[in-house]
Amino acid sequence: MIDHIDHIVLTTRDKPACIRFYTEVLGMKLVTFKTPTEERLAFAFGVQKINLHEWGREFKPHAHLPVPGALDLCFISSLPLDAVIEKLRAANVKIIEGPVRKTGAQGAIRSVYVRDPDLNLIEISVYES
Repeated sequence: MIDHIDHIVLTTRDKPACIRFYTEVLGMKLVTFKTPTEERLAFAFGVQKINLHEWGREFKPHAHLPVPGALDLCFISSLPLDAVIEKLRAANVKIIEGPVRKTGAQGAIRSVYVRDPDLNLIEISVYES
């Protein structure tokens, strides 16, 4: 029945810092989209997106308890892991673990872990050949 994830929702306390992290550090594109009643923001990458909600001003319907810092996300990088590490260091983003070997949805990956401005755990990975 389910084929893939289309989008997820990220709740932030600090919208400008969140936008900087996901666009400048991770290289996602900030996009605006309209619903019948409002204009919204999302981070687009590949064929997915992350919709952005501000804490206390969430769009409805929303998760039962939408809170910043509750996500644990893994992204697959188009760059080699060494280039990812270099980019994170250049942006003064602290690597809290890695590189380490893990298992992704399609097999073995090498990963580094960081925190976004809302303290969500962000895993950035590459598949091993």
